[in-house]
Amino acid sequence: MTWLDTAGDILASALEAMTPLLLAAAGGLFTELAGMLNIALEGLMLTGAFFGFAAAAASGSLILGVLAGALASSAVAWAYGSATLRLKANAFITGLAANIFAPSITAILSAVWFGTRSVVALDIPEPARPLQAFFGSTSILGRIFFSHHSLVYLSWVLAAGAALLSNRSILGTRIRATGARAEAVAAAGFKPDSYKLAAIILSGFFCGIAGASLSLPLGAYVPAMSSGRGWIALVAIYLGNRRPGRTALACFIFALAESFSNFAQGQFGIPSEFILAIPFAATLIALSLGTSAKRV
Repeated sequence: MTWLDTAGDILASALEAMTPLLLAAAGGLFTELAGMLNIALEGLMLTGAFFGFAAAAASGSLILGVLAGALASSAVAWAYGSATLRLKANAFITGLAANIFAPSITAILSAVWFGTRSVVALDIPEPARPLQAFFGSTSILGRIFFSHHSLVYLSWVLAAGAALLSNRSILGTRIRATGARAEAVAAAGFKPDSYKLAAIILSGFFCGIAGASLSLPLGAYVPAMSSGRGWIALVAIYLGNRRPGRTALACFIFALAESFSNFAQGQFGIPSEFILAIPFAATLIALSLGTSAKRV
């Protein structure tokens, strides 16, 4: 295998690794635009991963699995948002509560439904690779862009849809106006908290699909399988300056670091602990550089 083939494989892997980050960041972008810091992305993703897998295992349908993950995560987001906005609870505390609630409830339900709180692996359909048959995977460009499963392409469509919704729709305009001047929205006769809640529910919807994109291609649910991706998505939003295109680019860079760390295992004489830390080190470095740039 030539270095060009290796680079192509790393890029192809990065595009798949970007899928949950891109979806979670697309969802978290709504709450950022509404003027809220949503630290519950991690828990929302884990909720979507579990319920998406459970629904797909019960129904044998990946479509129902994706919908179940999105709806379950949206329900948790609604509860989190209601506690924050209607009960006036501290947003940081309620966000932490959502992150603690997700692994707890999924562990309980996993024990009840599957008889274990550990890894659950069941026979569910594999996501189709719709473009592979038409464009092939023998060329480098084919492997990079056309060899992916359907959830990768779905993430691109949904991320583009989220960008259009936030920038070109009435709902998106009012969400952004709420984040910029909530008092002006109230003076116009609208309820800012209603748009903040809508933004939180949208973040739950996208995070639920992000979680399902982790468990469904794997054919298994692994406790804590979100593995910090919700936090990385939040950093990507920050580094992208709350702009969809820049946020997507930040997600790709983090996914590229993850893909390279997977490739580097077994290739270099470096302890695996250091290799596995590459994505998180990249996140920390990017966050530090981004903070320094804003201070200048």
